[in-house]
Amino acid sequence: MGSQGEGRELEAEGSGPLVWCAILGITCLLLVFMQKLLWLVVPALLALILYYLLFPLMNRLIFRGLSREGAAGSVMLGFLLFMSLAGLWVTPWVTQRFGNIKALVSRYMDGGLALLDRSLRALEGAWAPLANAHLADTVAQRLHSMDGHLTEYIEPVAMGIMAWAPSLLLAPFLAFFFLRDGQRFKHFIAEAVPNAIFERSLFLLNEVDRTLRAYFIGLMKLTVLDTVTLAAGLALISVPGALALGFICAVLAWIPYVGTVLGGLLVVLVATDYPGDPMMAYWAIALFGIARMLDDFVYMPITVGKSLQMHPLITVLMIFVGGAVAGITGLMLVLPLLGVVMVVGKTVGSVVTDPRLMARHRHARELCRVAASADLG
Repeated sequence: MGSQGEGRELEAEGSGPLVWCAILGITCLLLVFMQKLLWLVVPALLALILYYLLFPLMNRLIFRGLSREGAAGSVMLGFLLFMSLAGLWVTPWVTQRFGNIKALVSRYMDGGLALLDRSLRALEGAWAPLANAHLADTVAQRLHSMDGHLTEYIEPVAMGIMAWAPSLLLAPFLAFFFLRDGQRFKHFIAEAVPNAIFERSLFLLNEVDRTLRAYFIGLMKLTVLDTVTLAAGLALISVPGALALGFICAVLAWIPYVGTVLGGLLVVLVATDYPGDPMMAYWAIALFGIARMLDDFVYMPITVGKSLQMHPLITVLMIFVGGAVAGITGLMLVLPLLGVVMVVGKTVGSVVTDPRLMARHRHARELCRVAASADLG
């Protein structure tokens, strides 16, 4: 009991305000750096997700007698085969549904503008000051003046997605080497640390791996829960393509706030494609609001919330800081990056502030110096 209490005391001492200031500052600097290497960071993140999803299957193959190299190759080959078959199955549906993307976007935009106009005119009927200000006419005039420039906004986004597509092919390539050589990399890192803090280094590597695994697995569970909830709700109100729409919105929710807004806008625009049922869009808005409440108060705490073990105040503040420092990149990366830097910072802080470990380290260096100069005399 005494040693456990001493360990907790040392950990608390190592996680003081100076350590936390260093953790937050290093997180912001890494976000700025990663924004410059986004072409590599995004495939690496996808590769980490693949690694943690495929790792249990690879372990099963290893327990059945396969070598690590053979198990990693078999798992990755099976994954690529599955994705190829899924692509062949989905491509005809996507081509049929989104064959004329420009006409589809125009149709959904017209439906969204009509919904907005109806809503504003209903507000004008309920509140006289808005009617006197001619709010609906003013907004309609502004939006119609921007309608001609819609293509100018859509084409750069489409070109950017096409430019990014080749770099995403790095994800399975990186995931294969994470699966095959991940253990060697851990051994390489562990061998580079001094012997006096070897135990703490093993703990650090294990905690970083545990944090990333818990975060990404929690994110996948959250995506499945969001997809099922939205798909069931959209199917209940008879919106076509409910499963695909729910999955797209769940993936967009990986970007805090911004992705949620985009997902809600997408659901509403699709729901406006019912000119004979104007209430469909309002039902979709209510459904999306309920799904977001379930996500924030039920799904998030039992999936991603458990993985990082952060105070909610720090989580919310760092999301805003990440968005201010690195934009969309910061919103996506700030939570897993903060989790890793937090683990590293706490462990390093506990090592530096542990007088016993520092004394062992200094004594080991002195012994090495004496042994190296023993025959020089």
